[in-house]
Amino acid sequence: MYAITGITGQVGGALARTLLAAHQPVRAVVRDAGKAREWAALGCEIAYASLNDASALAAAFEGAEGVFILPPSEFDPAPGFPEARAVIDAVVTALQWARPGKVVCLSTIGAQAVENNLLSQRTLLEQALSTLAIPTAFLRPAWFMENFAWDVAAARDQGVLASFLQPLDKPVPMIATADIGRVAAELIQQSWDGCRVVELEADHRISPDEAAATFAKVLGHPVKAQVVPRETWANLFKSQGMKNPQPRIRMLDGFNEGWIEFESNGAGIVKGNTTLETVLNGLVARAG
Repeated sequence: MYAITGITGQVGGALARTLLAAHQPVRAVVRDAGKAREWAALGCEIAYASLNDASALAAAFEGAEGVFILPPSEFDPAPGFPEARAVIDAVVTALQWARPGKVVCLSTIGAQAVENNLLSQRTLLEQALSTLAIPTAFLRPAWFMENFAWDVAAARDQGVLASFLQPLDKPVPMIATADIGRVAAELIQQSWDGCRVVELEADHRISPDEAAATFAKVLGHPVKAQVVPRETWANLFKSQGMKNPQPRIRMLDGFNEGWIEFESNGAGIVKGNTTLETVLNGLVARAG
């Protein structure tokens, strides 16, 4: 049996559906009954736990052949990442108590970066899980193609793709959540010893200019990528409600300056097969 956290999200959901399609038993780890109904109807066992509740998590992980850890994303963390540290402490304690057969953890491209940035939350998670005497795989996907969901309205209504990724012709490693879920499902059914890192991106890298051109193809009218000047980021993010925008700014700097990158430098990176056009078609359809 495989215990899946984050099952109500895109990656966890894709992972669980892939396992269910392969007739593998799945335990859905959820926080409330409302979100459990869909998965119970699909045949999942249900366990209720928050990712900062070590006791509930340990019960959810008990007897599992494999556990998938998908920590909640904190986009406006307090200095020092206390929110992530609380989750990490609970997850580590639960895994020590439950002793599942293996762990697959959703990490990120650039988890090895030494510069402090928004993705450092995953660095801390990797460091903590690496101390466990349980076979653990860290799945490090590229920039999510689904992040373009924030750009659908402007591309559709104004023909503009405002880009924090710069310069506009610089290819960026990206991946679709469907591919992340599929690869995670493959990983969690494998056997290995110790810790391993699996890096994942699409079959080619995508620049903001290419993303704008793909939006244009999907929408049927011109879309142009435009740079959002870096000097405006802090005030812009604060106007959107962020209290501590510096980690997000440094993450964007990392992609733009090249220090957020895969550790393997291309060797052995797993390639996804979902295209950006497929993802954008879905995002535009859902936006109405």
